[in-house]
Amino acid sequence: MEFNFSEVFGLIAAVCTTIAFVPQVWQIWKTKKVDDISLTMYLIFFTGVVFWLIYGILIKSLSVTLANTVTLVLVSIILGMKIRYRDK
Repeated sequence: MEFNFSEVFGLIAAVCTTIAFVPQVWQIWKTKKVDDISLTMYLIFFTGVVFWLIYGILIKSLSVTLANTVTLVLVSIILGMKIRYRDK
């Protein structure tokens, strides 16, 4: 993957947008409450992140690939907890 100055801005954006999911993961983890989480929204978002990840790999963009890899993990955790805790 090629690294250039524009990737620095991409990495900063990646950190900001990816870390935004951490409080949601933490909140669900603590409370086990997922009633207000939209399963449909997260499934659509998950699909989009998969495509962004593939795109990042294809264009050899470090920032796009890293951001979407981490986001995919966080969104997967949220989806897993949504399914696990939905009837509690």
